[in-house]
Amino acid sequence: MRITGVKTIVVGNPWKNWLFVKLETDEGLTGLGEATGGLETTPIEAQVREISRFVVGENPLEPVRLWQRMYKGVFLNVSVAMNAIEIACWDILGKSLQTPLWKLLGGKQRPRLRAYANGWYQGPRDPSFFAEAAGRVKEMGYTALKFDPFGAAYRFLDREAEELAIHIIRAVREAVGDGVDILIEGHDRFSVSTAIHLARRMEEFHPMFFETPVMSTDIAATQQVARSVRVPVAAGERFRRLAEVAQLVADRSVSIVQPETLNIGGVSGAAKAAAIAEAAEAFVALHQAQSPLCTAVNAHIHASIPNFLIQECFDDFLAPWAREVCRGVPAVKDGYLDPSDSPGHGVELDEAEAARRPYGSANFLRLFEDGWELRK
Repeated sequence: MRITGVKTIVVGNPWKNWLFVKLETDEGLTGLGEATGGLETTPIEAQVREISRFVVGENPLEPVRLWQRMYKGVFLNVSVAMNAIEIACWDILGKSLQTPLWKLLGGKQRPRLRAYANGWYQGPRDPSFFAEAAGRVKEMGYTALKFDPFGAAYRFLDREAEELAIHIIRAVREAVGDGVDILIEGHDRFSVSTAIHLARRMEEFHPMFFETPVMSTDIAATQQVARSVRVPVAAGERFRRLAEVAQLVADRSVSIVQPETLNIGGVSGAAKAAAIAEAAEAFVALHQAQSPLCTAVNAHIHASIPNFLIQECFDDFLAPWAREVCRGVPAVKDGYLDPSDSPGHGVELDEAEAARRPYGSANFLRLFEDGWELRK
């Protein structure tokens, strides 16, 4: 089998354009990957086209070898584009063997995956709004939910903004009770001293973890925060190299690792990152703020690793047409989801539906501007 073409499809999700990569082969099988890159789209689309020279004419049934070929071909760099192609190759491999991805990764470690809700707080930065929205998430069956209560903060918070953030956390805790886990998102916002201060203030609400309280790539700062507070710290979504995962867990102060599959090396990279975390007795909760395709891919990986903690999921809070674009994504039921049993990762892109949602130049989340929570 040989790859004959690499195609990109952009879908205009309102707060983040999604970028899909479709591999075509001479035997008619196709594979789907994703190259959504946070807050940029067209540069990555061009990158996919340029890097395709390393894979056209190659065998897609060898995803790890092809990833290494791309890695060496771009002088030992890692990109979202090459990881998307790697994911698409795994999809083709599974389809060629009529086998779901989780089986290719060694089988299931557990019957189902606990999920936490994200993206549910699209509205004003007001404690009563957060409380009402959190109550609805609980009614949907979720047993965990994550949110960023810090507005447009950058490095520091003034007293008024800090008090509002704490009131929001308190309101959510009171709304969902002690039986639901709350997870606090920091979005890389704070200095070390601010992060430590805030983590100590939120201890009374016993959050499951404080995610990326400081710049994620500043591993020493992340470890310093983790050693100084009682709230568990989670980090890793910006990592592109496995060495960063090893460095993060080296002193064992951080025991929750969140690699982003699209950053860390695709399916094989995420599996390797999980193994590194396991060696340090750390848990894995893969980051997922992209399209529903990544929900499906992460579910396969999570099902196959022994140190899975919990899976991030935006899907119930996306635009209603999201599941029309990505067909076959497992749904969260009573707070849990299962990976697909269909061959490959089990997701097919409806290109006709995708074409109805074109790229939007304003489809970007502005995390350091007031009102970003409205996602407009």
